[in-house]
Amino acid sequence: MSGPDATEHVLGNPDAPVTVIEYGDFECPYCAAAAPVLRQLVEESDGRVRLVFRHFPLAGTHPHALTAALAAEAAGAQGAFWPMHDVLFARQDRLSDTALRAYAEELGLDADRVVGEAAQEFAGKVAADFEQGLEDEVAGTPTVIVDGELFSGRVELAALQRAARLNGSGADGGVDPGQRRQRRWPFGVRRAQREPLAQDPQQGDAEERGDH
Repeated sequence: MSGPDATEHVLGNPDAPVTVIEYGDFECPYCAAAAPVLRQLVEESDGRVRLVFRHFPLAGTHPHALTAALAAEAAGAQGAFWPMHDVLFARQDRLSDTALRAYAEELGLDADRVVGEAAQEFAGKVAADFEQGLEDEVAGTPTVIVDGELFSGRVELAALQRAARLNGSGADGGVDPGQRRQRRWPFGVRRAQREPLAQDPQQGDAEERGDH
């Protein structure tokens, strides 16, 4: 199995046999709660699990989600996606442009790149993740996929470990994120409406479902 493509943000062993994909929104409180659990899953997997983060900003519900996603991408271009990812979730109640600049400075990054017109350079990546989420029938945030299977229920370590062990033990060695546009997941949930990135793509996200 080949590694993830260069546009993906991967935490953990790039060649891990189990791939966990999260579609997340930096202003979603349930995503913030899930973040340390997913990190712990990777860190305690002995190199068997890698986490791929994809953007699914629900801008109609969370007004700072899109600008935060752009800031994370700008940080990623400077080699600091995951540090910025962690800061954004830890301080998701403060995601103004001024705050985003301050976080970039704390991380030793070029703050001029993370907000405003400069950050628009990274809109294509965010839009591509969002569109892929629609293709994958994402119905809220966080949506977690373990080797191609929708993870349902609360994002808890023990449950994730069980899912990773079961889904990662097959002979195929896991799912390559680079194949994401060729694979569809049978989520069994209502298909998200295709709306522009700046709008809420759903009538009700996972916060309203209460399962994220």
